[in-house]
Amino acid sequence: RDPLWSRGLGDVYKRQDRDLVRKLLADKQFIEVFIDTPLEVCEERDPKGLYKKARAGDIKNFTGIDSAYEPPVNAEIVLEGGSASPEQLADQVIADLKERGYI
Repeated sequence: RDPLWSRGLGDVYKRQDRDLVRKLLADKQFIEVFIDTPLEVCEERDPKGLYKKARAGDIKNFTGIDSAYEPPVNAEIVLEGGSASPEQLADQVIADLKERGYI
């Protein structure tokens, strides 16, 4: 089975678009990964200062600041983003995908 990385097939911040992509693909070709991270942690980890710019009004429609994110209801992989480093979270996603036979 070849995994299909569906970046760009809709607005990843909207549940409706993610659900549509899921329906378009064959069974087990869409793996939704939800890294549930508090906004404060996202802002602390922002190396480019984009959250700061969004809060200052320099960036419009920025997710979490002035544009909503709709969390998934039934993601296959759910991780707590504030409990581990980004590298550790990536390792957890890779381990889960290996366990499922995708990689």
